[in-house]
Amino acid sequence: MTHQRDRIHEYIATHPGEHFNALTRRLDLAPGQVQYHLKKLQAQGSVVELPLYGRTHYYTPGYDAWERGAIAVLRRETARDILFCVLEQGPSRPDAVTESLEIARGTLEWHLNHLTEQNLIEKHRDTNNHVTLVPAKPTETTRLLEEITPSLSDRMIDRFTRLVDNLLAEES
Repeated sequence: MTHQRDRIHEYIATHPGEHFNALTRRLDLAPGQVQYHLKKLQAQGSVVELPLYGRTHYYTPGYDAWERGAIAVLRRETARDILFCVLEQGPSRPDAVTESLEIARGTLEWHLNHLTEQNLIEKHRDTNNHVTLVPAKPTETTRLLEEITPSLSDRMIDRFTRLVDNLLAEES
C-alpha cells in the first residue's frame, strides 16, 4: 500500500463510520486522492462503505451490517444524546426526552426515525396509543457508544440545527 492509502486505512480503522468529507478534511487530502485510495482499499477488501442518510460512511470489514448502520447514526451528536437519555432513564416518553435534552419535538422525531430504522431504539405503544421509547440492544449499543466520538464539525452542525429548531419551535 502507498503511504496515503495506509493513512486512510488507519484513520478508518480508528474512526469507524467516518464519512467521505470528514476523511478529506481530517487527512488534509484532495477528494480525488481519497476517492482513488478508497476504491483500491475496497477492491482489496480492506474497507467497506455504507451510503446512509446522504453520506457515505467507511469501515474496516470487522463490523457487521447492524454495527455499521448504528455507528453511522451514532456519529450524530443529537442521536447519541437521545440514545444516552433513553439508556440512562430507561423506557421514556418522547416528551420527557425533549424536555431533558431541550430539543424540539421535530428534531427528536427526525433522529428517532433513524434510531428506530437502525434498530437502536424501539417505539412501544400502550393500549391508549402512547409511545414509550426503549433501547433495542442496550448492551451492544453501549459498547458501540464507547467506540465513537463525533467529529467537532459534526457536533457543531448538530448544535446549530438544534438552535434553529428550538428558535422555530418558540415562534410557533
